Amino acid sequence: MSQIDVFTLGETMVLFQPDQMAPLDYVSHFPKKIGGAESNVAIGLARLGHQVGWFSQLGDDPFGRYVLKTIRGEGVDVSSCQFTNEAPTGLLFKEQLSPEDLNVYYYRQNSAASLMKPEQLNLEYISQAKVLHVTGITPALSETGYQTVMKAIEIAKEHGLKIVFDPNLRLKLWSKEKAKQVLNEIADQADVILPGLDEGQFMTGLESAQEVAESLSHHGDKTVIMKLGSNGAYIHSKDEQAYVEGFPVKQVVDPVGAGDGFAAGVISGLLKDEPLQTVVRRANAIGAMVVGMKGDIEGLPTLSAVERFMKPDDENRDVKR
Repeated sequence: MSQIDVFTLGETMVLFQPDQMAPLDYVSHFPKKIGGAESNVAIGLARLGHQVGWFSQLGDDPFGRYVLKTIRGEGVDVSSCQFTNEAPTGLLFKEQLSPEDLNVYYYRQNSAASLMKPEQLNLEYISQAKVLHVTGITPALSETGYQTVMKAIEIAKEHGLKIVFDPNLRLKLWSKEKAKQVLNEIADQADVILPGLDEGQFMTGLESAQEVAESLSHHGDKTVIMKLGSNGAYIHSKDEQAYVEGFPVKQVVDPVGAGDGFAAGVISGLLKDEPLQTVVRRANAIGAMVVGMKGDIEGLPTLSAVERFMKPDDENRDVKR
């Protein structure tokens, strides 16, 4: 197994996303892609030049093999992944009725990933990483999914990894009561928390970005970087509190995956030990790039591409010759 900078784990599904904007009842052509928050982050980090390990359990079926090959082809180490004959690989359909109106339909109940267990984690492999990235999706899949995330956190604590947590609230997967309890439990263990404002409000019961971040940070003990959509992001850490402007987006093509691109940008900057405002500005840029392209991973940029995007308009030509 390769040396890694970041370890992440979670379910990646086969994503069927029509090219046309129409109700799924009237769609007959579904191009095949992949979709999964943690693998999106892993691929985003790989494109930014980092070594990343992604763990999941996939169905021993054509879709599971397709997921593994795709993620491996993006330069992510998948050597710790496992296959099972007990359940199929999960599926996901996107229905886009307009640039602003997008619905997601999951076919993931009792999927292969929902059967992952804590004893499947490779302690030695995880311990060599610098960062553990987890989301609130994996614990929502099943009780063993929850146990697997908590075991990964325990390993990370024992070996000094920085824990980065993106709540990624998915209320289609569990009750509000259970979600609030578990998301706050994981946030308590994390070093860096990356909520959207709505997720932070859900977790704390508070309203403003400052109040939410102060509460989640345990009064400065943790770093909270709150995603504010087109308004950029808000940083709350022991040493600073600051808003970081976002980048204008001419047209939103597909909003799904922007938060994962943001997370990849944050983790990349943390690995380089850059100032937080520098880190978050680049993360904002990556999020803006992702929403301009259809698909979860298609818009994730290389480091040179995001640096070019961040330059003033007069330095960016429309046609590269």
